[in-house]
Amino acid sequence: MHYPKFARLRFAIALCALITSFTAHAQPNIVFILVDDMGYGDLACYGAPDARTPNIDQLAKEGVKFTQFYAMGAECSPSRTAFLTGRYPQRAGGLECAIGTGNVGRYDDAIRLAENNDLGLPASYSVLGRGLKAAGYNNAVYGKWHMGYEEKFFPSHHGFDDFIGFLGGNVDYFRHKELSPIHALYHNNKPIERSGYMTHLITEDAIRFIEKKRKSPFFLYLAYSTPHFPFQAPGDDTGKMHPEDQFTTGTRAKYVELLEDMDTQVGRVLSQLKKQGLSKETLFVFASDHGAMKPGRNLPFNGWKGGLMEGGIRVPCIARWPGRLSAGLESDRLGTLMDLTKSFLRVADAKTPDNKPLDGIDILRHVENDSNQPKRDLYWRARRGDRTWKAIRSGDMKLVSKQEAGETETWLFDLAKDPSETNNLLSKETGTHKRLLRRLTRWEKKVAPTR
Repeated sequence: MHYPKFARLRFAIALCALITSFTAHAQPNIVFILVDDMGYGDLACYGAPDARTPNIDQLAKEGVKFTQFYAMGAECSPSRTAFLTGRYPQRAGGLECAIGTGNVGRYDDAIRLAENNDLGLPASYSVLGRGLKAAGYNNAVYGKWHMGYEEKFFPSHHGFDDFIGFLGGNVDYFRHKELSPIHALYHNNKPIERSGYMTHLITEDAIRFIEKKRKSPFFLYLAYSTPHFPFQAPGDDTGKMHPEDQFTTGTRAKYVELLEDMDTQVGRVLSQLKKQGLSKETLFVFASDHGAMKPGRNLPFNGWKGGLMEGGIRVPCIARWPGRLSAGLESDRLGTLMDLTKSFLRVADAKTPDNKPLDGIDILRHVENDSNQPKRDLYWRARRGDRTWKAIRSGDMKLVSKQEAGETETWLFDLAKDPSETNNLLSKETGTHKRLLRRLTRWEKKVAPTR
């Protein structure tokens, strides 16, 4: 006689649990940490033998570690453009190369835009911050921006409620200045002065933001400048700017110091989420913006930052979302930073501003559902001065070319058999070469900039 009531009670409890679970994930917080110039093989969980990164390693154990994840640019500005727009950076114009220190254009189109005070990412091209803000999110970016020095390109125009960081590609970690007379450090649209180690300061900004916004959905874009040069560890303050002739040079040991300190800062952010009871309600993603320059470690891949060999564009990426993404999963799905754009908008139940079609796919949905994702080709073009790199990956085949000083080199690789890109198949696979070249040419026409 009492079983029906008991059954109804069990059903009510189960329904409440389901509703609670759904509510917790209806609009999850999103934390995205993007580090600067870190190689695929620079973390212990990605094979580094000399770096201790226990916090990021634990993140990989609790989430999904991607092994075939790409930046869509071989330098900072194009890579970040792809993430903020969800589209190939070529569409924006002038951003196929990092904006030079002091607002310098580094190839013809970028030079033209700089001369017209228009070198940067227009807010109308940006979809992520604006889309999340329209969906009710509080958005903040702390650290490196590198999307333009002109005020019209500042984060406040891209849907971010709070910004503390620097405008260019790099600054002295203690003086917070670049090798340029232009003031680099800002809070929203106002120049500021601060004291302290840059990586620690922006971590503290992130911790305060999480505590302040803990009761409403938020998007925290934490753009660490580490381990980008100048290679200054927390104990290296001399009271002066880092010597200009040593700004881009450093030892592997010093580089590892930056990596390990960065890992500590990631741990501090994770601890704050746990302290505020937000770990289960937060999608947490960690990635690098492209491959490393020396003394970074891109192994097992060939090539460096600035080029389109795998070492320049294959990046580590880890995503943790308790209850939604499988823990301890190593995924070889083909993914990109511009895929995260579409994923973040979807999990936030946000619309793409202006109904812009995105080039990325919802990579996290496919991982979450273990579903087949659409086959697609990926394309790159990187320009600096008279040097132009081009590449296409179709399936496991990758075509790469480099044009410089009137000379062109071309390679064709089978990444399944030759991930280190040591065996050029160009003379043996002429049909594949022609097919991929035609696709690459069509893509270049498709993404031609309009401004």
